[in-house]
Amino acid sequence: MTADAVRHDAPRDPELPGRLLTTERDVLIPLLRSRPDADFALRTACPGWTVRDVLAHCSAALSRVVEGRFEEGVFSPESNDRDIAERASWSNQDVVDELERGMTGAGAAIARAGGALDGVALGEWVHAGDVREAFGEPGAYAGAGLPVALRLLVRISRERGHVALRADVDDVDDPLVLGSAGSPPGRFIGAAATLVRLYAGRPVIGVHYELAGVRESELNLFG
Repeated sequence: MTADAVRHDAPRDPELPGRLLTTERDVLIPLLRSRPDADFALRTACPGWTVRDVLAHCSAALSRVVEGRFEEGVFSPESNDRDIAERASWSNQDVVDELERGMTGAGAAIARAGGALDGVALGEWVHAGDVREAFGEPGAYAGAGLPVALRLLVRISRERGHVALRADVDDVDDPLVLGSAGSPPGRFIGAAATLVRLYAGRPVIGVHYELAGVRESELNLFG
């Protein structure tokens, strides 16, 4: 990955979120179709959610994006729970079918939204990592989509005025500069997938990394 791919001041690329979704689609959907129904009941890093719950949430969120359905309270915990409950009678493969359609079609709608929905694509990619981790797959929060996910993470963290961080990651040639440029940055040294875990609020137990000048909880981008 080059320095230009992760510059702090890089302008928004409207095609980037859709690229992340389709890249992940091509890896995740075949994996899901190969797993037995019992695996959809496995617990994930998302409190109270099984693999199926995560997938139902993701497929519902992307369907909302494609269809432009953003009623009051959308994407709140209560809204997410209703979306999951609405799919309770569906088969696992019906959920996967909806997810595949959403990952294919949401990119264009996200591109048109001017950046307001870019975080949805990043969140969906993180949830795919949650599923892979529940399955015991290697590289849960890495893989082909990682370079694109890092570019989105850099820009979204900056636009949200998040805590400043300079990250020297094993997988990238040059440092990543995340968050607000106006505050003294913290420092991270470790793997890119570990950085993703920290920003997503996912467990980092047993993972070696260095973090100074900022607390783990301050990095959580999704709350």
